[in-house]
Formats: sequence, C-alpha cells, structure tokens
Amino acid sequence: MLQKLTNFQQFLLAFGLAISLSAISLSANALEFRSIAPAKAILYDAPSLESDKLYIISGAYPVELIVNLNNWLKVRDASGSLSWVESKNLSSKRTVIVTAKTEIKAAEDPTAALVATVEKDVVLDLLENRQNGWLKVKHQGGITGFVPVGSVWGVN
Repeated sequence: MLQKLTNFQQFLLAFGLAISLSAISLSANALEFRSIAPAKAILYDAPSLESDKLYIISGAYPVELIVNLNNWLKVRDASGSLSWVESKNLSSKRTVIVTAKTEIKAAEDPTAALVATVEKDVVLDLLENRQNGWLKVKHQGGITGFVPVGSVWGVN
C-alpha cells in the first residue's frame, strides 16, 4: 500500500534518516478534549507526584490532551498553560468554558429567544456539536440551549 509522505517525512528522508511510516502519523490528529473528573485535581509541572505542584483545577473544567504517557497526561487549559495530570483524574465527559460573556439561545439562531446569559469562565456541559457554528449546551443549573462555537473553548 502506497502512502503519501508528509513534508516532515520528506525532510527526514532527505537527510538520510530512517523512519517508519507506521511510527509517524500520516494524518492530522483531531484535537481531543476531556474534563476534570473529581471536584478538584492537582496539575504538575512534570509527570510525577514528586514534581512541583502548579495549581488545583476545579472539576468539570475542560482540558485539551497533548501527550499520553502511561498514567499521566500532558494537558492544555483554556489559558494555553501546559501541565501534567494523572489520567485517573480525567473524564471523557465533554465540557466547554465560556471565553466571553455570551447568551444561551433557545435555537441555533442569533435572533432566537434568550434563555440565559452566562459570564466568562462558566463551565457548560457540551451536549452536541451541531457542526453549523452552534453548540447545544447545558448549564449546571439545568438550563439547556445553544451558544455560538466561537464563544467557548474546549471544542474542535
């Protein structure tokens, strides 16, 4: 089976470096997001309990997976900070965080009825990515509706 080489693979071959096509991904990986499972989790500067503790992150906060190293995951938060967290502290439950004050609408339309207004840094459960620029979300208070994808972080 023939596979198209990426620019990076072509660069390596040009310099006589042996590579395995199975070891290097030939397609771009989609962003992968998870959320913090317990009420609080500690983020570290390295994949070890003996490393420096950077900060505590609240439950349900979304994080982007960067590196998977056995029981540790390197993650990026909404501010762009990188840190390590024990994999047991992550859930596959999807959440997003509001990046600027936004409105939750009753339908996928900017002119739809207003359901609620949410402030920056509020975490919402992601119910569905409609792939049309809108997300169906749920507030922890039970309110369900739609927000523009550009008003939150934590979704690809």
